[in-house]
Amino acid sequence: MPSSSSLLALSLVLLFFVSRSFSYANSRFTHDRANLPQSQAQKHIKSLNLFPKVQVNINNDAGFVPGEIVEKKFSFFAESGSSVEDLGHHAGYYSLPHSKAARMFYFFFESRKSKDDPVVIWLTGGPGCGSELALFYENGPFHIANNLSLTWNPYGWDQASNILFVDQPTGTGFSYSSSTSDFRHDETGVSNDLYDFLQEFFKAHPEFVKNDFYITGESYAGHYIPALASRVNQGNKKKEGIHISLKGFAIGNGLTNPAIQYPAYTDFALENKIISKANYDKISKSIPGCEQAIKTCETQGGKSCEIAFGTCVGIFNRILSIVGDINYYDIRKKCVGQLCYDFQNVEKLLNLKKVKSALGVRKDLEFVSCSSTVYDAMLQDWMRNLEVGIPTLLEDGINMLVYAGDKDFICNWLGNSRWVHAMEWSGKEAFGKSPTVKFEVDGAKAGSLNSYGPLSFLKVYDAGHMVPMDQPKVALQMLKSWMGGKLTGIKRDN
Repeated sequence: MPSSSSLLALSLVLLFFVSRSFSYANSRFTHDRANLPQSQAQKHIKSLNLFPKVQVNINNDAGFVPGEIVEKKFSFFAESGSSVEDLGHHAGYYSLPHSKAARMFYFFFESRKSKDDPVVIWLTGGPGCGSELALFYENGPFHIANNLSLTWNPYGWDQASNILFVDQPTGTGFSYSSSTSDFRHDETGVSNDLYDFLQEFFKAHPEFVKNDFYITGESYAGHYIPALASRVNQGNKKKEGIHISLKGFAIGNGLTNPAIQYPAYTDFALENKIISKANYDKISKSIPGCEQAIKTCETQGGKSCEIAFGTCVGIFNRILSIVGDINYYDIRKKCVGQLCYDFQNVEKLLNLKKVKSALGVRKDLEFVSCSSTVYDAMLQDWMRNLEVGIPTLLEDGINMLVYAGDKDFICNWLGNSRWVHAMEWSGKEAFGKSPTVKFEVDGAKAGSLNSYGPLSFLKVYDAGHMVPMDQPKVALQMLKSWMGGKLTGIKRDN
């Protein structure tokens, strides 16, 4: 089994570049964007025990063919006697058609139960962190042991779905290009690439076209997920290609509506006794400036969004300057010196020559766990409101689940609950009046649930930023119940 330090590793990684933003917030008005504090970024990467040799893979690709999928079956368990065919594990590259020479890497694991199970795509946040982080530490089929061997994850989401893990945007994980012009800067570019990939994926796997399809992810994927859901829905309506049977999308501890979520930091911190009332009053004075900066970002875009980023992260930064070594991905935990997490095994495993060969990855590519280059490219996207497209999806009958671990600070349940409740749609009033019920797993209280029509909000107890890591059994049951239309709770006595 994985070590406790390894199992704790992932929660920081998916938004680890937020750490970078602390120094950025303090230097935004005195530094040119070309002079961002790279040394601080490297310091925070090292605090995760991560040592990527490169920040992004830029490689020449003379054989680039736009719109082509090259995929192979593989087995990490060949020595166990299971055949490749029995396992149904695939890895591949998709050549993005709207690029100069970008290749998107992905894993596809067929369901351990039935090929008729839904197809689920998982999007890791960052922006710029590889999907392999979730694959090996959260909801994928495997966990990594200290000797780099793999053990089955009994709560992997391949127990209930045929699941895709994608390294995106370009430059993330094993994805690469020969040109920096292929890096994406907004959700239009991100969602178009993913939509193109899904079209070609279903052409390559026509047996799954009939299956229900769900989009999932967490953290910065609170931006990616609504954007992709809207893109798929639009493509279906316009009959652009293969009809993708989109049934729902789920956001876990995500960043979706910054204008509502950033002001929630002070309230969450006070309620959880992280800061005093006096500090709360002082820091709260910064909230109006943040809210105004976000409004300017929405109307003007460009550099104003970078200014909003620096302004609003200042709120978070001031809280952390008070609380010190608290782990803001799980307020129950603290960091010890510089080392907050140990996530080195994923880099060690994926950079092994035999592993890259098995996956069809070029031997000259390095696994980029989290890319500061991709992060920088998406900087003007950070403060955008991605909730705006969700009401249309709900009105079209597409289900949405927002779930959040109650011990996470960075994308806390309070801010997520607030934007969900504030969202304007035809069911807003009814959802607001819906009873808060207990969500139980095997007879034990696992969370609290509000739901109405296609919308559900679940607060997961005793979980931080990474719900599938902290509460794997609960997360798998949540997925099964939600996809099965049975995500219900038990009414409270009071």
